[in-house]
Amino acid sequence: MEAQLLMDNIEREILSNRLRSWILQAGKIIREKINDPLVVSTKSNPKDLVTEMDREVEFFFASKIKRFYPHHLLLGEEGYGHSELNKTDTIWIIDPIDGTMNFVHQKQDFAISIGIYHQGIGEIGYIYDVMNNNLFGALRGNGAYKNNVKLPSLEKDDLSLDESMVSFSHRWLMKNNFVNERTMQQLVRDVRGVRSYGSAALGFARVAEGALDAYITMRLEPWDIAAGRIIVNEVGGITTDVRGKEIGLLERSSVISAHPAIHERLVKRYLRRAIKRGVR
Repeated sequence: MEAQLLMDNIEREILSNRLRSWILQAGKIIREKINDPLVVSTKSNPKDLVTEMDREVEFFFASKIKRFYPHHLLLGEEGYGHSELNKTDTIWIIDPIDGTMNFVHQKQDFAISIGIYHQGIGEIGYIYDVMNNNLFGALRGNGAYKNNVKLPSLEKDDLSLDESMVSFSHRWLMKNNFVNERTMQQLVRDVRGVRSYGSAALGFARVAEGALDAYITMRLEPWDIAAGRIIVNEVGGITTDVRGKEIGLLERSSVISAHPAIHERLVKRYLRRAIKRGVR
């Protein structure tokens, strides 16, 4: 049975347009301050960076949501959200700056990523490549767009692995706790090319527009996934964990988001074999 809509179609479109406007406003704030001195701190480890801009952008959205949609819930990377979440409610899942390391060191290749879910179903997703001013968006059942131009469907055709462009971190090619590096090295040899961008949101966006054929990672948080899988789904792509199982809405998970012609082959031929025992 079709999931109940977040609200009627007119109200849902109003919400989507309002969110689009807020994201563009937030992007403008970031661009205006991109060269300001940064105070950078770490969270879980020395590579897990956070800046005052991450917190400022998330607070910007939290304030807007509280004003316009006080009954909606919020899960944000930087903590401006609700401590108790029920996936049957309407939840905004926000990553204010996905790719903070790129933001700090390169001042590019980062994105604002926001997904809105109702009763566990992705209704609205936006990814904004701030410095390139590229906005990817999707409204469930209405396709996905890049800068208001509809993205074509990823048809399940005869795309082969040796024609495919795949994105994953170089760390999975070295000795690590998640995957067998030799299997991942074989994957590199078998595909046409491998890229690493340092932003999960941009990985999803590039799969959706066909610039990549698959994005793979072994550990993402809900805010890394929320918008991207809505957008990829709207063009016919497939997003699961690396074992091919559905990803929970509020769970940390491995991810493969891919063109439908190669998703199953990547999972069965490489990823299920590569994943180490005990890794979720």
